[in-house]
Amino acid sequence: MSPSSISQSDHLSLVLVTIDSEANALALARQLVEAKLAACVNLNPVQSVYRWQGDLHTDTEWQLFIKTDLNYLEELAQFIQQHHPYDLPEIIAVPIVAGLAGYLSWVTEELGD
Repeated sequence: MSPSSISQSDHLSLVLVTIDSEANALALARQLVEAKLAACVNLNPVQSVYRWQGDLHTDTEWQLFIKTDLNYLEELAQFIQQHHPYDLPEIIAVPIVAGLAGYLSWVTEELGD
């Protein structure tokens, strides 16, 4: 299979996490990549509207797009909870159904031991 062809994925995932500041987003992203729980993390500012403990909030947050393997999801979630300032951080895994074969291979190679 050519690295430029499209390949199916049954184990890779995009994990979404929001956090309170750019500095915290960058720190968490670096920690996840250094720990080999993420191959890559993209950061974007977002505006969030949500209800928390009965109150309506509108906050600027940072969205982390974490490329990982679902086999590491439990460890990744525990790591995020330990290093995240929120009582209940958003941790949502979205399966990567398919992608560029070479990129998906790279993601897999960057993870784990």
